[in-house]
Amino acid sequence: MSNWADGLLNSCRNIVRSQVAQSCLLCAARSHAGLLCPACAEDLPRLPGQRCPRCAAPTPGGAVCGACLKRAPAFDAAAAVYRYAFPVDVLVHRLKYAGQTVIADFLALRLAEELAGSARPDLILAMPLHPRRLRERGFNQAALLAGHLACRLGVAFDPAACRRERDTKPQVDLPLKDRRRNIRGAFVCTVDLTGKRVALVDDVMTSGASLDELARVVKQAGAVEVSAWVVARTVKD
Repeated sequence: MSNWADGLLNSCRNIVRSQVAQSCLLCAARSHAGLLCPACAEDLPRLPGQRCPRCAAPTPGGAVCGACLKRAPAFDAAAAVYRYAFPVDVLVHRLKYAGQTVIADFLALRLAEELAGSARPDLILAMPLHPRRLRERGFNQAALLAGHLACRLGVAFDPAACRRERDTKPQVDLPLKDRRRNIRGAFVCTVDLTGKRVALVDDVMTSGASLDELARVVKQAGAVEVSAWVVARTVKD
């Protein structure tokens, strides 16, 4: 009887959700129970299927890109869903700076779908924020993404395994050539990761310098394999 009642309740909830006039976050059109209307969801700029296996940059035939051949990052593989372009950049900006944290679950679901069928790591970690920025923002968007993703994939998530020691200049404000030097020594890993396969989660990869540095620190803590998982990736024209 309880199973029947639970099923009926879930059906009622779905009916109500389908009838509620929710506005699309991007165009304000009716989206029912979805975060985006079907048109805006379809317009999100997905990355092509053929990408560098090391950094997820689009490449012919999915070959390793020239940048990774020249200098391989400390992470061993990368996964991304979208190009960091309109309107994905709007969603990321609203998540980070407008406090629309519901977007984190939406983006984490897209990333979980991208990772379907891939091997699972032993542990998920998030790109840490410096305490000052965490106080200003009130949350770490990477930790929100990582938490939702860990639940969907059934993988452990440790939000406190790594911390940011130095309050570095924002990477986005620096030329690409200065980003690696800016982030050097910014992170500390406080747990023993010996023998662990670890996935690092962040919202956007641009140069990859921050994820590269965090992966280096995580490997120093004993991780044997490190993946970088991001929602969006900047792609050079």
